[in-house]
Amino acid sequence: MYNVMSSKAEEFISDEEILECLEYAEKNKTNRALIEEILEKASKMKGVSHREAIVLLDCELEDLNQKIYKLAEDIKQEFYGNRIVMFAPLYLSNYCINGCQYCPYHAKNKHIARKKLTQEEIVKEVTALQDMGHKRLALEAGEDPVNNPIEYILESIDTIYGIKHKNGAIRRVNVNIAATTIENYRKLKDAGIGTYILFQETYNKKSYEQLHPTGPKSDYAYHTEAMDRARQAGIDDMGIGVLFGLNNYRYDFTGIIMHAEHMESYGGVGPHTISVPRVRKADDIDPDVFDNGISDETFAKIVACIRIAVPYTGMIVSTRETKETREKVLKLGISQISGGSRTSVGGYVQEEAPEDNSAQFDVSDNRTLDEVLYWLMELGYVPSFCTACYREGRTGDRFMELLKSKQIINCCHPNALMTLKEYLEDYASPATKAIGEKLIAEELKTIPNEKVRAKALEYIENIHSGQRDFRF
Repeated sequence: MYNVMSSKAEEFISDEEILECLEYAEKNKTNRALIEEILEKASKMKGVSHREAIVLLDCELEDLNQKIYKLAEDIKQEFYGNRIVMFAPLYLSNYCINGCQYCPYHAKNKHIARKKLTQEEIVKEVTALQDMGHKRLALEAGEDPVNNPIEYILESIDTIYGIKHKNGAIRRVNVNIAATTIENYRKLKDAGIGTYILFQETYNKKSYEQLHPTGPKSDYAYHTEAMDRARQAGIDDMGIGVLFGLNNYRYDFTGIIMHAEHMESYGGVGPHTISVPRVRKADDIDPDVFDNGISDETFAKIVACIRIAVPYTGMIVSTRETKETREKVLKLGISQISGGSRTSVGGYVQEEAPEDNSAQFDVSDNRTLDEVLYWLMELGYVPSFCTACYREGRTGDRFMELLKSKQIINCCHPNALMTLKEYLEDYASPATKAIGEKLIAEELKTIPNEKVRAKALEYIENIHSGQRDFRF
């Protein structure tokens, strides 16, 4: 039986409830009165339920679909403005004991190059990322208690925070590792992580178990309930996601909205981020084997409907997607993207030979970080390297309160401009610096609070004079 407040995975993600919602949406996909009613509710920008969200996703009335896209754009602008937060993944190790059928790190893959970074190699990788201009990382590692124990992850986090190179510094380390115990989540909290990220892959229990035949990850309930354990351990910011293409997209779309509702109701704070990756080609993985692939058009509508359903949550799209796809979904709800990414272990220091491939998936957007930033600014976005909220303790419900009250523009916007200024001074190409300086001058005018605007201008002038790390 469905119960959003239950602690049991099969009750807060109820198969029966999802199937009923899918049937309801199928019956009402051309119900103009109902869809208009849902859109009217959604226009208040306080979200809609999972049942209402799947009706919007299934809508087949073209004029109302255009209203859905327009509303998603309006909500994105209202809460996140034109800021796009930048990050990069850092792969520590691809040793893994799981049998995930969509990931080349699976234990039975005997020809992928297995690698694990030493602390000295982590210093080299992070230095390379700092030289690109990155301030925020997402740590990635396979599940292997022998090669990748929690102690290794903690030591790596400590190493990363301690690396200072020229004006470079990693100010926020997000962590994407396997579901673990409350005790280990407390250790991650004490290590000063930013967001704890864990993708569900699919919310369909039967499909999940087929896709994860062996290893600790095969336990559906333990994996699905991980965010509740992380919350009990004191972790404020958590990111969820599904891997679209593994299972029926309508099922997983409904499931991820239900998970967000559960986190908000049961844990007190909804997800800090929602990621929307799609299955991609990788070593011994052919995405065509999975028969649930989705078109770019469907992908864009998923992004729009998630933005409408969960208006406050950050949304992430990675370099799995092409430049063209990323451009399309940026305005529909995406607030974070990666740039200059490498998905191999040690890939930032040295490009791998094909026979040494350790990448988790093929990257579709191969541009440098500088090229991505120039592109974003050409489109009118403000690339942000801001980590101020995390470092000022504005996490979890405190961050959400700032966002929901719409005071974020007096905080995040000037912080974004200041971190962009740091990038322009320290790392940018001449062309990127020129377009960036012009953008900052224009965007400063949009800060509504006069005192904040004046202080931001002062800080930006100090950055130009050589000082760093100002924040509101």
